[in-house]
Amino acid sequence: MKRTVLFLTILCFTLTTVHAQEIEVTGSRKAVRTSGDIGAVLLPAAGLTAILVQKDWEGLKQGALAGITTLGATYILKYAIKKERPDRSDMHSFPSMHTSVSFTAASFIQRRYGWKWGIPAYVVSTYVGWSRVYGKKHDWWDVTAGAVIGIGSSYIFTRPFAQKHELTLSPIAGDGHCGIYASLKF
Repeated sequence: MKRTVLFLTILCFTLTTVHAQEIEVTGSRKAVRTSGDIGAVLLPAAGLTAILVQKDWEGLKQGALAGITTLGATYILKYAIKKERPDRSDMHSFPSMHTSVSFTAASFIQRRYGWKWGIPAYVVSTYVGWSRVYGKKHDWWDVTAGAVIGIGSSYIFTRPFAQKHELTLSPIAGDGHCGIYASLKF
């Protein structure tokens, strides 16, 4: 019994000590992280460029709504769940912000401008997600959740989905609560 308690005490101390040390990432992992960072900025910039070139002001509104929804959902989950990153740098691993933003942009581009532009955008988004795992900032659950949030936000707010399924969003308030009412036809 005493040996078991001693073993568990040493194990807990060891895990706590290892847990507190951030894993240093160098070389190729650092380069991949940086390229993933660039991809996460490049995709929203590409979507915005397409909007401006085509003077697609309805697309601007739809993209902004998808982006705001993605950022809000991702931040709320990061601070509510407080999952430690694989590199032990902080407690904001779940979900991956880079992945959610890049998949929002990719799915917006695909929904708004077609698969011709959507396929390359999804390839870049997938690379961004992979780079976050390879760079030890996230695991696959974090990246998958980010992709789902990003794609879901764009699919809700881009015109083809909204028209086809008659999406209705309305603010509601009363009896000490407030929120948004959403209705879809399937």
